[in-house]
Amino acid sequence: MAVPDITSGSIISLIVAFVLGLLVGFLIKKIVQVGIILLAIVIILLAIGVISPHTVESELMQLGQTATQAESKVSAYLNLLPYNSIVFIIGLVIGLVKG
Repeated sequence: MAVPDITSGSIISLIVAFVLGLLVGFLIKKIVQVGIILLAIVIILLAIGVISPHTVESELMQLGQTATQAESKVSAYLNLLPYNSIVFIIGLVIGLVKG
């Protein structure tokens, strides 16, 4: 039975993949939290009549156009992440749960 060679380079790449997964998990969790807070603020402002539904609709349309432009730029960076690594996925899950 052959034992695979464990080099310092392979250990470093596993640690980097784990840390990247952890940070991406933290980031996703924080973005979702901010989104929920913003949604609550908009609902409260709609309820008390400070803003109208038409204003919210036009802002969401503009946000959608901006998100479409940002998606093309972000997709280039997503290819840099080792998302097919089990260590990255473990870090991502821990970041989502504990973040």
